[in-house]
Amino acid sequence: MSFEAGWYAVAIAEGLEPGTSAGTRLFDKEIVVWRDQDGASHAWEDRCPHRGMRLSFGFVRGNHIACLYHGWQYDTAGQCRYIPAHPNLEVPDTIKVVTYPSAEAGGLVWIWSEMTTEAPVPPPADFAARPVRSLYVERSAESIAAAFVSGALGDFEASGPSVFETVIDGARLRLALQPFTAERSALHIVRLGGEADPTAIAAWSEGLRRGLEAPLPVRCAAPAAHAGA
Repeated sequence: MSFEAGWYAVAIAEGLEPGTSAGTRLFDKEIVVWRDQDGASHAWEDRCPHRGMRLSFGFVRGNHIACLYHGWQYDTAGQCRYIPAHPNLEVPDTIKVVTYPSAEAGGLVWIWSEMTTEAPVPPPADFAARPVRSLYVERSAESIAAAFVSGALGDFEASGPSVFETVIDGARLRLALQPFTAERSALHIVRLGGEADPTAIAAWSEGLRRGLEAPLPVRCAAPAAHAGA
């Protein structure tokens, strides 16, 4: 299975608090995901145009993100608005961070994998989604998707090239696959419906990670039903 341009989840939305930023990767591209004080999330190239410092090392001030190195500040469109060493300078429009279209839907932060001047149709929203956890797996996204499709790790239903759903302990889970590098990926998991024992879901998640990293995938059994269920 191969992955093309499209929407990919890069974080669980609830975990990205206002005024914070985090570095991540998508197809080996370094990305900074940050949330401004108004609550909007953004996804950019993780590189300050000045000296190349990672913006994820910096800090959020209001609705600007500032580089840690020299304090250059960028607005929500990626445009540099303030340079501390030259506070009265009208910053040229050419000083701008590379940005990616981003959206929040179904409890996840998504970014479009390619730079584009036209905003693509956002992923479908699912307002019932609740966060579970993110798994980081030492395995390629292609092999993870192939394992899900084959049924080697349990019963998974594909709802998109990088999105799968399954039912565990009475809860319907969505797993959104994030390709980091050629050999590392993330799975962002949200609950779409049903109730489940958090301990059982945690045990299943860890078993899934171990199964994915095993040389040969081993079917990951669902936890036993609770007495009286």
